[in-house]
Amino acid sequence: MGKTKGSTQNATNRGRQINTRWRDRFLEALAESSNVTKSAEAAGVPKGKAYRTRINEPEFARRWMDALYEGYEHLEMEVLRLLRAGDFQTDNGDKYDFGAVIRLLTMHRENAVRAQAAKRNVTAAEIRSSIDRKVEEIRLRVMQEAKENTGDDG
Repeated sequence: MGKTKGSTQNATNRGRQINTRWRDRFLEALAESSNVTKSAEAAGVPKGKAYRTRINEPEFARRWMDALYEGYEHLEMEVLRLLRAGDFQTDNGDKYDFGAVIRLLTMHRENAVRAQAAKRNVTAAEIRSSIDRKVEEIRLRVMQEAKENTGDDG
């Protein structure tokens, strides 16, 4: 693929100009949200295109995993911040569903394990163990906070 004159971000495909900048916007949004649909919307592409690109471009797939791992870390840190601050309600007064958050963290654990292991050059088992410890700490903290909120000491 050649570059169009004056642009390093656009390639040509059979005479049609193709915007390749969406990848960076997509990955930035994915790292922030861990949500493929929202990330595709932020990048201005159909989510199917993002999935196809991930299948067809190994480097994009690797960066996708890195972005998911970063998003996982952001979510984990946000949950810990909320728990430490005793912030149990959303801006509109609803209670945070920390149980759902823990389930989400657990579901995405394998993706995070693979991305982190590749990045740090350690075994997936070591990373899995580390993440399991963190998720368990969060779960115990949620249980303790729930117990304190109900006034149950035993």
